[in-house]
Amino acid sequence: METTLLPKVVLRELTLQDSEDRYKWCLDKEVTKHLNMPEKYPPFSREETQNWIKLCIAKTNGYEQKAIITADGTHIGWIDLKNIDKLNKHAELGIAIGDKSYWGKGYGLSAMNQMLLWGFNELELNKIWLRVEIDNEKAIKSYKKMGYIEEGILRQDRLRNGEFVDRLRMSILKNEFYSKMVI
Repeated sequence: METTLLPKVVLRELTLQDSEDRYKWCLDKEVTKHLNMPEKYPPFSREETQNWIKLCIAKTNGYEQKAIITADGTHIGWIDLKNIDKLNKHAELGIAIGDKSYWGKGYGLSAMNQMLLWGFNELELNKIWLRVEIDNEKAIKSYKKMGYIEEGILRQDRLRNGEFVDRLRMSILKNEFYSKMVI
């Protein structure tokens, strides 16, 4: 993956100040369409959003979640590793660019690149996997661009708007990630 063409982002620890952006993004049904959210509107109250951020900050919920910040300091989304299996050295990646004005411009790829580096180096993972709804074509395209490989279909894996949706499981191995990097 050639990273020189991607916009610069910083992954930083979450702060309570991030909860208002998160709450606002979760009100946008286009942003949340492919996220695992409760089937109610709004999906979370401000208080529930703040409580989630507090759990992430305290690292008591199994999520290593970070804020995605642009070079000019704008908070545009979040990325995380969860379901971390230290014994078998793998974890699940999740990402959301909440600010739609940054969609399709490489910010997600840049954030994924940094999170993969962190997961493979700091957490000493061998594999980072994800689940993506099969109709989320833009996300699947970006994951493939990053080097993710399809592992299989998880049939009727998510309930969305009262219907079950298949999800694709994809993963990237540490050696695959480093063999694609251009330094």
